[in-house]
Amino acid sequence: QVQLVESGGGLVQAGGSLRLSCLVSGSIFSSKAMGWYRQAPGKQRDWITTITSEGQSYYAPSVKGRFTCSRDNAKNTVYLQLNSLKPEDTAVYYCTTLPVTSWGQGTQVTVSS
Repeated sequence: QVQLVESGGGLVQAGGSLRLSCLVSGSIFSSKAMGWYRQAPGKQRDWITTITSEGQSYYAPSVKGRFTCSRDNAKNTVYLQLNSLKPEDTAVYYCTTLPVTSWGQGTQVTVSS
């Protein structure tokens, strides 16, 4: 069973940056596409980005140009670099294997104005 552990969230001012990490265990990580989602209070969980097993990334329009997804197959870890953060980026951020089979606990990102 896949286990996912997100980390790196925190409180940051608008315009700031954070780097989220997601450690994946229990699967053949290098062959898996990975995704990041986020869920703001009272809202549905939304897709942010997908990174293929080959390292190709795709982004939601709301984060394209500001967020960058990468992976280190030697460390079984996928990263999400968040730049130029806005208050509307405040949410719990989750990573998952694709297709989705399980979720981690998420990591909270709070952006103050």
